[in-house]
Amino acid sequence: MHTSVLAALALIVASTTAYAAGNATRDEAQAMVKKGVAYIKANGADKGYAEISNKKGSFVDRDLYLVVYGLDGKCLAHGANDKQIGRDLMDLTDVDGKYFVKERVALAKSKPAGFWQEYKFTNPVSKKVEPKVMYCEKLGETAVCGGVYHQ
Repeated sequence: MHTSVLAALALIVASTTAYAAGNATRDEAQAMVKKGVAYIKANGADKGYAEISNKKGSFVDRDLYLVVYGLDGKCLAHGANDKQIGRDLMDLTDVDGKYFVKERVALAKSKPAGFWQEYKFTNPVSKKVEPKVMYCEKLGETAVCGGVYHQ
């Protein structure tokens, strides 16, 4: 019995460690958003949005990537799905019917220092719809955001 309990604990620790290594953390998301904001400020929007939208660039790490939305709901940069760039996503909903872009824009207008938002979205690594927590900071008339899954 003692051996099986130790084996079970070892399995839990191993799976937790593997999970942590495979998925980004809230701290990593917040740090990447701050890095993205600084990059846009230093290099301008055109270069910044191009780098954020580059799937092999410095703003994509495992399941963590950045997105930039105009405060009108238009997607300006997207690290996981370049088909969204240029589209008005204000009426986009998650699987629960939550208008998460509309909420994100409203939060950016009311909380310019930064905020967290919860919704459900497809994880680019697992390809499954999962709970997501997104950190955003307002930059001019945009919101720069990065999120994590299962946190």
